[in-house]
Amino acid sequence: MPTATQPPQPIQLLDLPAQHAPILGELEAVLHHALKEAAFIQGPAVQQFTRELSHYLGGPHVVPCANGTDALQLALMALRLPPGAEVIVPAFTYVATLEAAAVLGLVPVPADVLPGTFNLDPQAAAAALTPRTGAIVAVHLFGQCADLEALRSLANQHGVALIEDNAQAIGATFQTSQGETWVAGTVGEVGTTSFFPSKNLGGFGDGGALFTRDEARATYLRQLANHGQDRKYHHAHIGLNSRLDTLQAALLRVKLPHLPAWTAARQHVAARYDAALADVPGLAVPARDPRSTHVFHQYTLTLPNDRPGRRDALQQHLAAHGVPSAVYYPLPTHLQPAYAHLGYRAGQFPVAERLCRTVLSLPIHPTLSDEQVAYVVTVVRAGCLSGTGGS
Repeated sequence: MPTATQPPQPIQLLDLPAQHAPILGELEAVLHHALKEAAFIQGPAVQQFTRELSHYLGGPHVVPCANGTDALQLALMALRLPPGAEVIVPAFTYVATLEAAAVLGLVPVPADVLPGTFNLDPQAAAAALTPRTGAIVAVHLFGQCADLEALRSLANQHGVALIEDNAQAIGATFQTSQGETWVAGTVGEVGTTSFFPSKNLGGFGDGGALFTRDEARATYLRQLANHGQDRKYHHAHIGLNSRLDTLQAALLRVKLPHLPAWTAARQHVAARYDAALADVPGLAVPARDPRSTHVFHQYTLTLPNDRPGRRDALQQHLAAHGVPSAVYYPLPTHLQPAYAHLGYRAGQFPVAERLCRTVLSLPIHPTLSDEQVAYVVTVVRAGCLSGTGGS
């Protein structure tokens, strides 16, 4: 199946300049205002943004902080777990999920994930529970909710906390068996997110936030994020210096109203990929949990596991034809050198290990045109059907 050597228009894995172009005037105006106002720490825009984000998410308390990793650490700090308490985490996730526990003297305990959605397997999480378990961290990976109903029930049954790592799925929702609609990040004791520039709601540097429906916990989190202060120069707790800059908040306020349209554009791209790639032998498009919406932070294919190097060959084929791609993630958490002391071995979490060998994420962003999507599809199909990446 022949393809052009290069796309008719350059294709980016994420095209932030194109996404920002229509709102550049608004961004420049609020930046100018913030510079003129000079309230760079805890300025008015921070509280305005937290109120608007709370409204978007259905009313939880929103506590801003410096980045998504700090948000995870603060969430765990707020649980007041004893040193050595165990925190169940997915074996297939970004390392920050483990890191936040480890730096607090807690023990990350990986559990395998579901092969279709890539999210934490509730049965694997249940098997990992011990009397030392203090929390379960559900990562809503690539834009789709983990099984919130099963994990919430499991946490309740065993008296442990549920933390949601919602850095990749802001705005996603989950439909329960009772007909309730839950908003990702607002179901656990604490939810977290990141405003890293590549996220669906990305800032212009680092930033993060925590969500909770418990007012007392929100107050505690605000104190923890600001040196443990209950009032200035009075430190009730040992905390962090983790604040969202006023500049970031001001810029994020401009972007937040556009998030629903950007999400719809991502979903449109994903639907076109699905329609064009679902019939390619040996290639699996992203599975959907029918209970969850999917906001497509990533569009991630899986390739067969029966021939080593097949994924890498397809990635090289894409690059040769001007199509960027990425592997999230090439090494499972339990095999990272930093966590060798936990004593896990290859083969203990087979789904996560297989995914690390077979996943490949295609370009997906709100400004990806239908013409560009068609070109990506043509190149992927050619690579698979020729034997480069598929059967």
